Amino acid sequence: MGWWPSIFGGDKPADPLKQLDPKLREFLEKESPLKYKTDSPSEASTTQQHGPSSSPSGPAEVEAATAATAKVQQEGSKPAAPAVPSQSLYQDGRYAHLWKNYRPQSELEAESLTDHDKLMGVLEAYNERKAEITKAAMENCADAQEEWINCMKHGKWEDQIQMCRHQVRRFEKCYTMQSRFLRALGYGSVPGRAADIEDDIQMHADALYQRVLRHEEAVEKARKDGTPIPIFDPSIPSARDGSSKPAVQPSEEVRQQWNEKLEKLPESERPAEEAALRADLQAKSDVAKTMKEFYESKWKKKDNEPKIGQGKSLGETLVSLLTGR
Repeated sequence: MGWWPSIFGGDKPADPLKQLDPKLREFLEKESPLKYKTDSPSEASTTQQHGPSSSPSGPAEVEAATAATAKVQQEGSKPAAPAVPSQSLYQDGRYAHLWKNYRPQSELEAESLTDHDKLMGVLEAYNERKAEITKAAMENCADAQEEWINCMKHGKWEDQIQMCRHQVRRFEKCYTMQSRFLRALGYGSVPGRAADIEDDIQMHADALYQRVLRHEEAVEKARKDGTPIPIFDPSIPSARDGSSKPAVQPSEEVRQQWNEKLEKLPESERPAEEAALRADLQAKSDVAKTMKEFYESKWKKKDNEPKIGQGKSLGETLVSLLTGR
């Protein structure tokens, strides 16, 4: 009946760690933040020397300390959370097994495209950029367009007799100059670029056009007053395409066509037009380069690249047709 004294408080509770393996007990006594009080003479003398100990002696406290130690050991040996894609709402690794074979929709769609679809995508992107430039130029010229419409509806009699030609000319000039600046600044030239950057380029193009208008007003005023005509800074910022690739140089034939076109324009408009022409040539060259690489990789796999013309490959022929080189 050795359990009767424990019921009536005759004996102290046995050490819960007494039956453990000596090595495990030594580890727990070393690593646990709570120290266990035993009845050994050495520990009693230690208590007398250093004062009363605050270590728990009750079974509940000992069990809590044992659980805390086990938790610390488990967290220490826990492997790092598995990586999950950015699309997951739980970046701590939860449901990682569900994301193991995940692939973005764009990647799957790209694999399912045929060769024809890939080429059409390149050409559609080029045409889409031209449409976006037109839209941005129209937005920047909304005031001039509204002036033209109001003239046609409620304008003066003499203006309506002339089909509001002055307002029409102002709108056409605005649209032409805005389109030049947008092309020269590289509007829409980088696929997937942030919308705020495109908006910044659009605003910059409008600011350049307002500079042109102020310069023309200053020139007209100087002529009336007989003062020296101010000099306009024709420099156009380089295109913001985020790359340092070398600019494509026009061929002699293309250069001659440019000169003929520039000679028909006022001197103040020539720098913007030339910058726009160079940007257009760069865009065409990028499209031609993409198509050339596509065809060369395709025919390289077949080890039978067709020849067109005087020894030129199909890709080289496309480059010549698009860039005039």
